[in-house]
Amino acid sequence: MASIVRRRQTHPDWAELFGWPFTTEGRSFGDRLFGWRDDLIRVEEFTDGTTEVIRAELPGIDPGKDVELTITDGMLSLRVERREETREKAGDGGFRTEFRYGALSRVVALPPGAKEDDITATYADGILEIRVPVEQAADKPTARRVEVKSA
Repeated sequence: MASIVRRRQTHPDWAELFGWPFTTEGRSFGDRLFGWRDDLIRVEEFTDGTTEVIRAELPGIDPGKDVELTITDGMLSLRVERREETREKAGDGGFRTEFRYGALSRVVALPPGAKEDDITATYADGILEIRVPVEQAADKPTARRVEVKSA
């Protein structure tokens, strides 16, 4: 019987590599910067009658310019890119500029029978809600056994 072996990363986290004080209790630099992990969009999926609902936690974004939703081959792709820059005048006549940016993405499989042309998305209170209407199949697939023959 084969066993699964988890291997350690071959490259360290950037914060670990440079000794930056941005890593606390397993939280990455992106987590501290954005309040989320820089490689994961948290989603929840559930069914509401004949609609599949996908909710993504995306605080502090502008849905009109930061979010891109695409559908390809039964897969819903969610991409978020945020760029923010603040500039303050310093007391010595100079400027203090602070910026943060990053991109996140997530791909979710759409359920069988999804009506891709009728998908809607709304954003409120930091939550992106995607509603996918699903056609109910008249005949549900039945299970059957497939015989395995020796060669």
